[in-house]
Amino acid sequence: MSASCGHSHTFDGMDPTYKRRLVTVIAINAVMFAVEMIAGQISGSQALQADSMDFFADALTYGLSLWVIGMPLIIRARAALVKGLSLAVIALWVSGSTVWHVLFLNEPSGQVMSSIGVLAFVANLVSVLLLMAYKDGDSNIRSVWLCSRNDAIGNVVVVLAGFGVWGTGTPLPDLAVAAIMASLFLWSSIQILGQSFAEMREARSGEAHGHDHANHDHSRHDHAH
Repeated sequence: MSASCGHSHTFDGMDPTYKRRLVTVIAINAVMFAVEMIAGQISGSQALQADSMDFFADALTYGLSLWVIGMPLIIRARAALVKGLSLAVIALWVSGSTVWHVLFLNEPSGQVMSSIGVLAFVANLVSVLLLMAYKDGDSNIRSVWLCSRNDAIGNVVVVLAGFGVWGTGTPLPDLAVAAIMASLFLWSSIQILGQSFAEMREARSGEAHGHDHANHDHSRHDHAH
């Protein structure tokens, strides 16, 4: 799934089909944020609430991705940088809320977790299938793919956690899943940040090279006169 970072043929999102699919994915994430947050509050599930925040962040950052398509590489890389940092913040939020839940052990509803988790997985599976053909691109495009992939993985483990809570009668499976998801968000954040920094260096290098080339041409012109 590695993007062709640093090459001129790297996909930058300039495709009407991709843009339409991205709009569809944004709508899916916005709806699922509301559904999972309400279900998480009702069931007392930290995993569902953590996943709902990921839906919320994705809806916002996918909108940012759509907005910067077609802009210079440095702008797209900076947008990816924002998304990478947002994933790191979500990882910290999930970790903090998990610690809080350990201190106040309210057992979540395993049945609600599993049923909503299945719904969320279907939503994210649709998103993954829509974006799979565009998974290799610049940091802006790749961040969209990584977030969608993380969502699908997260939903599978939320469903498993629901069965675990239901079967054991303890919140420990829910807490374990929240910790796993926090780690997944953090790792994706590191990947996105690494690629966005590389692309910003590439863009600055290109600008500097172009400036030096222009100065050289100008000097040759003056010398000719």
